[in-house]
Amino acid sequence: QVQLVESGGDLVQPGGSLRLSCAASGSIFRLFTVDWYRQAPGKQRELAARITRDGSTDYADSVKGRFTISRDDFKNTAYLQMNSLKPEDTAVYYCNFRGTEYWGKGTLVNVSS
Repeated sequence: QVQLVESGGDLVQPGGSLRLSCAASGSIFRLFTVDWYRQAPGKQRELAARITRDGSTDYADSVKGRFTISRDDFKNTAYLQMNSLKPEDTAVYYCNFRGTEYWGKGTLVNVSS
C-alpha cells in the first residue's frame, strides 16, 4: 500500500516563501508522474504543478514563474517551492500520483498578514 505524506505548510506573510514536501512510502515513486493540487476554501481542487518521471514540468498559469516543482527519486520525495506567495495561494495542498487513487491528506498553506 502506497502512502503519500505532505508537509511544510504554514502561515506566511504575502511575498514570503515556503517549500512543501511529498514523501512516498515504498519503492515505486520513480514510476509515477507527481501532481500537486490545491483546494482553497469554497473552491474546487485544482492542479497547481506536475512533474513527469523524466523531470518535465508543467504549471497552472496562476503559479507559473513563482512555484517550482522538483523530485528526488532516491528520497522518494517531491517538492513544491513556492515564492512570492499571495493571499489567493491560501489552500490545502495535496500530492497525487497521476492517474491513481494515491493521495496524501494535505498540508495547509495560509498566506496572510
